[in-house]
Amino acid sequence: MSTSAQIDESPRDNATIVIVMPAYNAALTVAETLASIPAGFAAKVILVDDKSRDDTVPVAKELGVDVIPHPHNVGYGGNQKTCYMAALRDGADVVVMLHPDGQYDPEILPAMVQPILDGEAEMTLGSRFLQPGGPQAGGMPKYKIVANRFLTTVENYILGTHYSELHTGYRAYSRKFLETVPFLRNSNDFVFDSQIIAQSRAFDMPVKEVPVQTKYFEEASSTTLRQSVVYGLKTLSVMMRYRLHTSARLKAAIFLP
Repeated sequence: MSTSAQIDESPRDNATIVIVMPAYNAALTVAETLASIPAGFAAKVILVDDKSRDDTVPVAKELGVDVIPHPHNVGYGGNQKTCYMAALRDGADVVVMLHPDGQYDPEILPAMVQPILDGEAEMTLGSRFLQPGGPQAGGMPKYKIVANRFLTTVENYILGTHYSELHTGYRAYSRKFLETVPFLRNSNDFVFDSQIIAQSRAFDMPVKEVPVQTKYFEEASSTTLRQSVVYGLKTLSVMMRYRLHTSARLKAAIFLP
């Protein structure tokens, strides 16, 4: 099954589905990830490279995907901003973020977009915790499981939600979501993901979860313990800003139209 065949076939349900890949040092895994995308699923695949130090850009170009190389490293959130703007520019009705490191299973892509196509959600989250023992089966480090559970519990309390996981990198958005939520005001680092979750509540965008499995292995990208601690503290700060905003004590630009 060739990558070009996957990209060129018409998307289903007459919706233009675009896959975006925020990439950093993914030369060893991007080919396998692309090969696992269901045939005919997406109208286009866009890879945004955040100034990788390996051969991610030439490898991705050889595989036939659209490549946008950043001239400088801007961070995970900044990479996503480029991804979503490029997808909207290219007429996407649904945008799916798929990491090119092979950690998230591309076979789940149809399930990720179906709630959006059915009009049930404007955003979907791929949750590793919907299936009992899912994180452990995928090799997720224990400290990440504990941190994920703690942060998700705090966020659910503040946001008034009941999600099983709010720290997944497998996400899909409708065009309406990305044109409504001011994601360009968000951080350029990892806390972008927490900000956009809070924005989904601030702008009353329905979200659904889809069960997914992940794989942790040497080539897969992963944050360090220090990065995880900083991310956790920043996530708690986002929740505080959301609470202050909704209580009208201190308005925040990321939650304003």
